[in-house]
Amino acid sequence: MELYNQTWHLLRKEILLEWRSKYAFNGVLLYVASTVFVCYISFHLTPGFIGSSGYPIVWNVLFWIIMLFASVNAIAKSFVQESKSRLLYYYSIASPQAIILSKTIYNILLMSLLSVLALLVYMLFFVNTLGDPLFYFISVLLGSISFSTIFTMISAIASKAGNNGTLMAILSFPVVIPVILVLIHLSKNAMDGLARSASYGNIGVLCAIDVIVIATSLLLFPYLWRD
Repeated sequence: MELYNQTWHLLRKEILLEWRSKYAFNGVLLYVASTVFVCYISFHLTPGFIGSSGYPIVWNVLFWIIMLFASVNAIAKSFVQESKSRLLYYYSIASPQAIILSKTIYNILLMSLLSVLALLVYMLFFVNTLGDPLFYFISVLLGSISFSTIFTMISAIASKAGNNGTLMAILSFPVVIPVILVLIHLSKNAMDGLARSASYGNIGVLCAIDVIVIATSLLLFPYLWRD
């Protein structure tokens, strides 16, 4: 119960701070909108690209690439932006498990909202027929959860090192690549309108990765917190 209360109050603090400043939300939303627009202009300057047979595949892959970098921009500063005095204050009032859980839940909520808005903007510029729109939407939410859990843990580790950006890229690469491949396959099945039962295995893999990452965060973060 104490862990729940601490997590809830820390999560509420994160939401209130973001609501007042809207720094991360507006910054990443601007990044997504500008990236989609630049891709739109670039592709429409390429003769015959829109009508090519490989366009749906490129449509899907490009969306996940945009979401990958948007996730990095949104979550990379989860711990880096916290001052030493504030971290010391957290250390005196809350457990490390509550802190990492509140950060993870907040990033999941943030990325879920941004992913939905990004998908709407993306579909506005790049018109494409989805065989199963609801299942594609579910795959986007699952991708948001996976990116949030992974990058929150990596951000916590990188915050203890001096070269945060480089360390995040190195540590996240072996974990993010399998997730990206599974998400592309899952969302491609939704685009093609295949039976949902054909994607249950991919969903299970994503859920397993999320559980492993969260469990690792809860076990590892207390040792990082002591430093």
